[in-house]
Amino acid sequence: MSEPQGGILPEPGGAAYFLVLAARDRRAEARAIAVQLSRVPEVTAELAASAGGSALRAVVSFGAELWGELSPTAKPRELEPFAPLGSGTLSVPATGGDVLLHVTSDRPDLAFELACRVRSALGDRVTVLDEVAGFCYLDGRDLTGFIDGTENPKGEERAAAALVGDEDAAFAGGSYVIAHRYVHDMARWDACPTAEQEGIIGRTKPDSVELDDEVKPSTAHISRVVIEEDGEELQIVRHSFPYGTTAEAVSSSSPTAARAPPSTRCWRACTAWAATASTIA
Repeated sequence: MSEPQGGILPEPGGAAYFLVLAARDRRAEARAIAVQLSRVPEVTAELAASAGGSALRAVVSFGAELWGELSPTAKPRELEPFAPLGSGTLSVPATGGDVLLHVTSDRPDLAFELACRVRSALGDRVTVLDEVAGFCYLDGRDLTGFIDGTENPKGEERAAAALVGDEDAAFAGGSYVIAHRYVHDMARWDACPTAEQEGIIGRTKPDSVELDDEVKPSTAHISRVVIEEDGEELQIVRHSFPYGTTAEAVSSSSPTAARAPPSTRCWRACTAWAATASTIA
């Protein structure tokens, strides 16, 4: 198995930077873009060496359309463009993108510096679709006040959840990635009593203990996100970071979930946005 990219399995640092990029001309620029991105591990290592203990890591992911230009005859088995979900106010749109750069570090300045260097190297071959700086909030909470990632796989479980294996041997060590960006109505949320918030999430707010089945609503968040196949729960590895401004008064997170190829229809729709290559060429 090829080595996974350095930012997939480790627990992330206290800061993150997300860049979603679109190629101006996929057919004409795909190879040049890939060449520049192949240097990301080297640039990351050089910058990390200049500031010891920064835990600087980066992951580069490719969208299905750009991958098709780079490798028309060989692609990860489950790599497809993301299909929109839902409708109306309850919808998950497909916002597109050819490259996702996901940087984490214990130092926000280094995460930003690495993102700037990558963006500069790509020049006018790409445009920026989305750009978000995230941070670790308090003791691992999101801005709703609840601890985030309680059920995130730990230790060796992370590789089993995140990495492609022998089922697609040519791409073993790679991952599938989905990038979500949520915006919460914080004024409305803060107006909810704590007991009501706990019912919405399905956990206690101070210490993230799951509510007993007798009192946990069937509509609770954790009641609806557990997906099982053949009696086993499917897992993802989440890299979730709050972000926002005081003027917006919102709470959002930019999780990047990496996992092995999905086999159920529900997960297929949620994980096919981009695939990371275990080696970038």
